[in-house]
Amino acid sequence: MIEPAQPLSEQLAVSDFELFGVPEQFAQDRAHLDARWKDLQREVHPDKFASQGTAAQRVAMQWSVRINEAYQRLKDPMRRAAYLCELGGAPIDAEINTAMPAAFLMQQMEWREAMDDATDVSALEALLDDVQQAHKAALQQCAQLIDTGHDLPAAAQQVRGLMFIEKFLRDIEARID
Repeated sequence: MIEPAQPLSEQLAVSDFELFGVPEQFAQDRAHLDARWKDLQREVHPDKFASQGTAAQRVAMQWSVRINEAYQRLKDPMRRAAYLCELGGAPIDAEINTAMPAAFLMQQMEWREAMDDATDVSALEALLDDVQQAHKAALQQCAQLIDTGHDLPAAAQQVRGLMFIEKFLRDIEARID
């Protein structure tokens, strides 16, 4: 993993997919990612480099952090989709690009009203089920847009929608609690 011929900054800059040795696509095998993460962490664990001094341990720690960051992106479908869009030149830019289709905005408003009008936990749980189904459908759409259609600008818009949906799911769960 650590090749002295190449500067550390270049080694750390490989894509998450390259680092994990998996195809650059949305569809990923979670069990494989988990196993690969464990293997990579074992390989670079700072304790393995204790006899080589603090510099080697520091490099191992940088690798460990880089591997953890990559793992967090790859294991989360929404973050993986956003990362693929970014790699493909279709940045998410959620902070500055909040444009959404009118139908999506209407759905958001209906969900918000339903949450505000909910008088008991069963109504909130029914809403949660609906929103989870929409989340699942949006992830499937992302997979199709990225892996099959190779339409990264459309996928980026879908990811922005997923960000809204995931936030709303957290809001519903907080209200249920």
